[in-house]
Amino acid sequence: MTKHIIDRFCDYARIDTQSDPESTTFPSTEKQKDLSRLLVQELLDLGLEDAHLDEHGYVYATLKSNVNREVPVICFCAHVDTSPDCTGANVKPIVHRNYDGSDLVLPDDPSQVIKPSEHSYLKEKIGEDIITASGTTLLGADDKAGVAVIMDYVQHMVSNPELPHGDIRILFTPDEEIGRGVDRVNIEKLGAQVGYTLDAGKRGAYEDETFSADGATVNFYGVSAHPGYAKDKLVNALKIAGDFLNRLPKDSFSPETTSGREGFVHPVTMGGVAEHAWVKFIVRDFNTAKLAEYEERLKGFMNDTVTDYPGATADMQVEEQYRNMKEVIELTPEISQYAIESIERVGIEPRLSSARGGTDGSRLSFMGLPCPNIFTGEMAFHGKHEYVSVQDMEKAVEVLVNLSEKWANH
Repeated sequence: MTKHIIDRFCDYARIDTQSDPESTTFPSTEKQKDLSRLLVQELLDLGLEDAHLDEHGYVYATLKSNVNREVPVICFCAHVDTSPDCTGANVKPIVHRNYDGSDLVLPDDPSQVIKPSEHSYLKEKIGEDIITASGTTLLGADDKAGVAVIMDYVQHMVSNPELPHGDIRILFTPDEEIGRGVDRVNIEKLGAQVGYTLDAGKRGAYEDETFSADGATVNFYGVSAHPGYAKDKLVNALKIAGDFLNRLPKDSFSPETTSGREGFVHPVTMGGVAEHAWVKFIVRDFNTAKLAEYEERLKGFMNDTVTDYPGATADMQVEEQYRNMKEVIELTPEISQYAIESIERVGIEPRLSSARGGTDGSRLSFMGLPCPNIFTGEMAFHGKHEYVSVQDMEKAVEVLVNLSEKWANH
């Protein structure tokens, strides 16, 4: 049975797949598999006989080649989880047909209004069909729009067997939003030479560059004492951590003061007790070498702070998260060339950009699968004002059809 991309997307959006950064399981939440199991069944129904869900929450499937020559195997990838930043429970997708350019008041909380004055891309969407949530949840277009685009692409290719393509590997991942999306992906089993994630925003967007990223944890160790008898004994690690944060620059070095190609250091969580307090940071820049510079600067603030508290000590641990995928992608020029030509072929002006963030493709690229990012129409993600254009998703499907033909003729 043919399924329209609107129905497909809304069905996926209604399933709560929020990931959990505090969880130690993999995937971080079992409920992500609710969507993954549905996707496996839909893929099987479309004739992809090897579709399956593995024990780690990854969906693998193959759209088998219909050309009689050996061509590169390509992979289309999207993630099923939604951000921990905003609830994904009881999502009620609303389709605003033939959008007229006015403010979108979300009915379950009328104080939530999506305004073109604040979301300028909406001004380009007049006459299109816009899907939003109802005002109390995120929508989950990040990245269920990508999931819907890939599934609609598979349906289109199965329904039009004359369209040429090599082996197309489908990969749906869990836990992308918490940085673990490809931790346990089996690259050998995937068996692709080139990949594309479907996780970018505006129509025509193509991202072949991401931040390089580290995580840093700054620990402060104080001296505990009974508060009734703490004079000249207690050294409170929580107060030291607060002082440390207050010393960070107010007009630079942070997400709220940077844009374009500028990097930043960003405290994301903190906690502790009087004896031990910690602050966790994300460290980002397009130039990988600059991460070490930022970390040394952060360490300087740490050392300057702790010297003002006799008896206290501090340390910092750094963990690599992902690297700028452009370092890998530019080694095979056809990866970007074919994607840009496929976007142009469907009548769209490519929007070439660098992602101020990361995707599963960032890490896949360094695992041997070069993997840039293609648009889906998802916008204002991770919050209640998230929306997606149906026509943007449909155009993304057209791009994939052309892209798989390009690689079939490689």
